[in-house]
Amino acid sequence: MNETGLCELAVVGLGVMGGNLARNFASRGLRVAGYQRTVEHAHALAAAHPEARLRIADSLEALVKMLERPRRLVLMVNAGPAVDSVLDQLDPLLEDGDIVVDGGNSLYTDTDRRVARAESRPWRFVGMGVSGGSEGALLGPSIMPGGDRYAWERLRPPLEAIAARSPSGVCVTYCGRGSAGHFVKMVHNGIEYGDMQLIAEVTALMREGMGWPWGQVADTFAEWNRGELESYLIEITADILRAPDPQNPGALLVDAILDRAGQKGTGKWTVVAAAEHGVPIPTIAAAVDARLLSAAKELRTRAEAALRPARGVIQGVSPDDLRDALYASKIASYTQGFALLQAASEARDYGANLAEIARIWTGGCIIRAVFLERIRAAFAQAPRPSGPDGPELLVLAPDFAADVARRLPGWRRVVAAAAAAGHPVPGLSASLAWFDTLTQARGSASLIQAQRDYFGSHTYERVDAPGVFVHTEWPKSSQ
Repeated sequence: MNETGLCELAVVGLGVMGGNLARNFASRGLRVAGYQRTVEHAHALAAAHPEARLRIADSLEALVKMLERPRRLVLMVNAGPAVDSVLDQLDPLLEDGDIVVDGGNSLYTDTDRRVARAESRPWRFVGMGVSGGSEGALLGPSIMPGGDRYAWERLRPPLEAIAARSPSGVCVTYCGRGSAGHFVKMVHNGIEYGDMQLIAEVTALMREGMGWPWGQVADTFAEWNRGELESYLIEITADILRAPDPQNPGALLVDAILDRAGQKGTGKWTVVAAAEHGVPIPTIAAAVDARLLSAAKELRTRAEAALRPARGVIQGVSPDDLRDALYASKIASYTQGFALLQAASEARDYGANLAEIARIWTGGCIIRAVFLERIRAAFAQAPRPSGPDGPELLVLAPDFAADVARRLPGWRRVVAAAAAAGHPVPGLSASLAWFDTLTQARGSASLIQAQRDYFGSHTYERVDAPGVFVHTEWPKSSQ
């Protein structure tokens, strides 16, 4: 580009994700400016990738002057106070119509606050989820912008240029008003937690419960990735289980990795948001709990030694049963995630299109999977007489209901056999318990309501008069 020319957009924060995103924009022919608080790192990135022709600014003031108006700035800084700090510095530098995009994993309530701030300022704000990891940022991520619709229209051309592409189209769409973009990304990550936990549990059952060698486990996942379970996470699981340990010839790397899972908070945020919106998501909650328990490695070691639980070989389970249990549990997890998206969209006035969200997850993102196209189709069906388009719950869509019905016997065999042999499967069992509770027209809550009325006069409804709340002076047994 001409050294005196203006850039079309800027990326603030040139770490792994931001640096790759800037290079992605540049690879699509866009003139890109960049800024990093550690200026030396920014110049080193530009020098290492001369093909990107990144223009590096040594200050935010200089960066703003490099941009054509109205300006477009994409923040790729750590979620939390760092975002507010950059906004504080940019605020007096920006003008009417300028757009600031927060592309990090920000908590949606923080995004609500920043959207409200921008309403009194001349510049516009967009909260935007980006999924695909560092490789996706460079080659094509799934992108989830929300907030100001005018800003979306100005951002649309460059975002469509860098986004992943799948047979369903370009993997970016306007997710809705306000903090919708970051809420959608949060739920994406919650589903990701569930997916990873379910895969890990099935892997452990194969290896520890059934005694399969790692090669057989890897081959099974590779085979599953050619069928209905085809997905990025299944694909990389097969690769991981074949990777040699570079420090121990003849051994596999997976055996050398400490079983203590990390997390950055989006799974926990999803569980909290679900509770606030009254949506049960037990598969995702079980995955979060499992990560928390995994972090207590020393406690688990002491508990195993002290309690010495009996743990045996899993009996009566076939590879097809394992596949069915994993697939049915995935349907449960995605149903829960999309139910939360629908509830939040209605409560928070996002105006989210669930079919479009499923579509942009068909490529680029971590949870991309072949069956997301079927989810898109389910939510794109003809409108219901009342309420949003698509099924009331994903699992109630006719083809998904049939899928679960076919897989239910194997699902039950896996969970029962694992419990009998002492192998923990919190994700698989929580998913099955959710299904059984969902499909029981009369459950156990009548006794809970009676107990609440007994000790707290909280009232209850009678079967023959729903909507009418009554209280009973319950007879007390003699003490």
